Amino acid sequence: MSSLVIWRDDAPETPVFCTEDAAVIAERLKAKDVRFERWIGPAIPPRDASESEVLDVYRPFLDRLMGETGAGSSDVIRIDVNTPGLTALREKFLSEHTHSEDEVRFFVHGGGHFILHLDGHVYDVGCTQGDLISVPEGIPHWFDAGEKPDVVALRIFTDKTGWIAQYTGDDIAQRFPAGAGL
Repeated sequence: MSSLVIWRDDAPETPVFCTEDAAVIAERLKAKDVRFERWIGPAIPPRDASESEVLDVYRPFLDRLMGETGAGSSDVIRIDVNTPGLTALREKFLSEHTHSEDEVRFFVHGGGHFILHLDGHVYDVGCTQGDLISVPEGIPHWFDAGEKPDVVALRIFTDKTGWIAQYTGDDIAQRFPAGAGL
């Protein structure tokens, strides 16, 4: 189930807002220029579907989204307990960072937490199957799929070189563990 937990960034012990209502999540995030949607497709591809099969199923959504954003490419990322270098990959995502373009993800299977640091608050957005999130360029954030990840997600890029992070050096991610507060 999708979720949103918000804290003041100086008070990790006390959430100021919690919800599992997708419409409320979308409304709260839209106020911060973060896009959150639920996509209900004609079918959900099998977990082991090829990249081209997954992209084909979601092509109508991708074409619309890529046309709106000017994105130039899309691919499928899979992260699970068998992913080579999983520990290093998780650490890379867990450090607060920004990007020079929007970070757009759609969860085909599984889920994870995008945690955003905005205007003195921390927003933990729990994304699950069917959720689309677009974190605008320049917004400090981190991502956690957990110690036993299970993610199949579409990624949309404007810069065809893919995922490039600029790390902030802030240790805030250690103070706000993903999934806390609900």
